[in-house]
Amino acid sequence: MANPIGITKGVIGWEFQSNYVERAMDNAAYQAAHPDDTLVLAGPARFGTVGGGRETAGIASLLAIGMLQSVQFTQTKATQPMMMIGSGRTFFVSGKATTQWTIGRLFVNGRNLLRVLYHNAVAARLDVSKFDDPAARNRNSNFFINLDSELYYVPFGLAAFFRNKLHDLVGSFYAELCMINSYAIGFNAGQSMILENVSGLADRLLPMELSTIAGAPTDKQGQGAVPRATVDAVLDFAAPTDPMDVTMDDSLA
Repeated sequence: MANPIGITKGVIGWEFQSNYVERAMDNAAYQAAHPDDTLVLAGPARFGTVGGGRETAGIASLLAIGMLQSVQFTQTKATQPMMMIGSGRTFFVSGKATTQWTIGRLFVNGRNLLRVLYHNAVAARLDVSKFDDPAARNRNSNFFINLDSELYYVPFGLAAFFRNKLHDLVGSFYAELCMINSYAIGFNAGQSMILENVSGLADRLLPMELSTIAGAPTDKQGQGAVPRATVDAVLDFAAPTDPMDVTMDDSLA
């Protein structure tokens, strides 16, 4: 069957009152990624060392970070416009991308944000109270502070997974070699919560697949989850016949 509404894929056949552009969007409510279905985890500095190099066992090396209120990753690539004598055209030279990140988390009893980010150091039984400038009062402390501590010369990694409401993997990446350059906590009379905010830099955002670590679930522990194809069929979505038209959005896989 044809899709229930037209799709504009170029100038030819552009019908702006009756077509979507690029892909069918009748399924946007369950196709779009959402913060509810996004998971952020802390782990080793390099993705290649997750699980001791054994990707299928790597989930034990990553700690899910809860109570997050805001997360942002930004990549900036230094690009310089150039010109030459004898030409009116511009060209560009470009350098390595710089990755910056910021995290805001609810301040609660338990592991604070700095402690969560350095889960990998704690898992390695590093006694953070023995540094010349200690990061915590003792090795079992749930509250880390003091960016002057030698602990914060040790990098870590951050993983992010994005799914939609039908458990399709929309995207995922691993921020390698993360270093903290800012920590802030503030509070005012009358406010309803206190947030910790941390920002830092990373070497790169490395693409990965969730299935390489944990395996994407196809149902809810065998509780009869509705298959993606069944939900799409309600909208008369059909598998595309042109291989060039197959995307994550209109495939029934």
